[in-house]
Amino acid sequence: MYDVTIVGGGPAGLQAALTLGRMHKSVLLLDSGSYRNGRVSHMHNFITNDGMPPEKFREQARAELAAYETVEVRDEAVATIAREGERFIVTTADGDLESRLVILATGVRDQLPAAPGLSEIWGELAYGCPFCHGHELTGRAIGVLAGPPAVLHLAALLAPIGDSVTVFTEGAEVSVDDAALLDGLGVSIRPEPVLGATRAGDEVRVELDGADDVTVAGLFVGTGKLVQSAPFAEQLGLDLQESGCIAVDDLGRTSLPGVYAAGDLAHRSAFPMPMASVLAAAAAGQLAGVACVQQLLAH
Repeated sequence: MYDVTIVGGGPAGLQAALTLGRMHKSVLLLDSGSYRNGRVSHMHNFITNDGMPPEKFREQARAELAAYETVEVRDEAVATIAREGERFIVTTADGDLESRLVILATGVRDQLPAAPGLSEIWGELAYGCPFCHGHELTGRAIGVLAGPPAVLHLAALLAPIGDSVTVFTEGAEVSVDDAALLDGLGVSIRPEPVLGATRAGDEVRVELDGADDVTVAGLFVGTGKLVQSAPFAEQLGLDLQESGCIAVDDLGRTSLPGVYAAGDLAHRSAFPMPMASVLAAAAAGQLAGVACVQQLLAH
């Protein structure tokens, strides 16, 4: 019987394990090896870790966890999680495990537009977050593939960074007011359908229907509704936000007592969506770990 089982080995899960280990709670972290930023070469906007490769971050985190005798890490995927009375049964390929509490930290998946080739360059030349990847394109041509209202938001964030910004709306109508704002920012609008977004050296070639190709240094994409990377929210009957993320309170508690969620798979109702940030995910993991300690203390 573990005090806490953590499902997910990204920044939220790793930090939760560290927090619990420092309080000498018995912790099992199960890591399937699938990460939202798995194809990203460098992570940014994390003080002291700006520019660090995500795999190096995870490697360093695991090395630090190895110093805590009550923390166990396994490279193992979870099939199901179920509540039985006051305990949780976590099932993997090797059998069932028992835990008093569970922290879900499995993240979400991005729903990309259907443009051919986009998934192949996602995380390398195509991105979702200007805070994470915008600065590296300073003074270069930047593209935005999105529909209203995301297009205006992304373009406004990127206009001070890029030498030029081109938005690809794929025929989605931009209001007169938004078009005027984009024009004032010096942003170009291309309404033609996008036939493909492919690698061209270290840039992206955007192929348009009935028009010349446009080459940009990087392409920012307005993704659709977030999708849970794992089925555990459904298995446990957890309440979801409109974004598709798990609903949590200020301490990371879900609608099912004993189950916590941390990272970009969850957010409070005060926010329309989670912050897709390594630092924010780690902070959420720490908070969930502290909350688990308090619940164990109450028992």
